[in-house]
Amino acid sequence: MKILIINGPNLNLLGIREPEIYGNESLSDIENWLNEQLEVADHSITWFQSNHEGELIDRIQEARGNADGIIINPGAFTHYSYAIRDAIAAVNIPTVEVHLSNIHDREDFRKVSVIKDVCLNQFSGLGKTGYLKGIQQLIIF
Repeated sequence: MKILIINGPNLNLLGIREPEIYGNESLSDIENWLNEQLEVADHSITWFQSNHEGELIDRIQEARGNADGIIINPGAFTHYSYAIRDAIAAVNIPTVEVHLSNIHDREDFRKVSVIKDVCLNQFSGLGKTGYLKGIQQLIIF
């Protein structure tokens, strides 16, 4: 299975940005950890991160015919990007939404995801394990 993992704004600052919320590991640390998990061994994983909404949309659209599944941590775009939501719906690729922190236990505006309804599932508050759960979800789908 070919899986595209997309990370949105500010996730390039993991390990530096609010470690009490997001932890001390960098995005690269999470990528390395995930690539070492047995569940991933027979699958091709491609990682992408951008702080720009249009680049995330372009990457989702480019996944048509190139990916069997998408895992997306849209960051703050979770709460208001109907454009990302529409891109996910348009490509018709099974997608799982992931958040390192528990968005349901944070500020009120973070509790709303405009993206979750076009995804198979949402994993929130599991740290890096959320990415692994996302891969497991795509595999059994």
